[in-house]
Amino acid sequence: MAKPASFNKRELEQRKENKRKKKQQKKDGRKSSTGSRSFEDMIAYVDENGLIVDSPPDTAQKNEIDATTIEVSVPKKVELEEDLIILKGRVEYFSASKGYGFIKDLNSTEKYFFHVKNTLYPVAEYDLVTFELIRGNKGMNANNIKVFKQ
Repeated sequence: MAKPASFNKRELEQRKENKRKKKQQKKDGRKSSTGSRSFEDMIAYVDENGLIVDSPPDTAQKNEIDATTIEVSVPKKVELEEDLIILKGRVEYFSASKGYGFIKDLNSTEKYFFHVKNTLYPVAEYDLVTFELIRGNKGMNANNIKVFKQ
């Protein structure tokens, strides 16, 4: 069992004094141990691989870097001329008043969005068409849409 707590004024003052002395001893111990360290001991260096080391780098092995070869920004995307594949499909939905519709590919079950501005000739629902695919904001879109007859 724990000792009963004493509420004697003299004992409480002694405990507080002992705590102050222990705290001061710890503080003095920290000062004496860190006081011997010099500024040179606290310096850290970064080597050519990005690692932190305690020895200074060797300046004799410096490699010269051509500043013109460093790219600061993201390089521009180079457009590659790809062979566009002509696909065949059927107009599943078309709204002339809104100016858009969907084409279902005949070779797969994929449906592609198209806008009237991407059609070369007027289209209507259930027309068979040929088209190319381009990447849009929300996926692949049909482009260069032409009506064809079998």
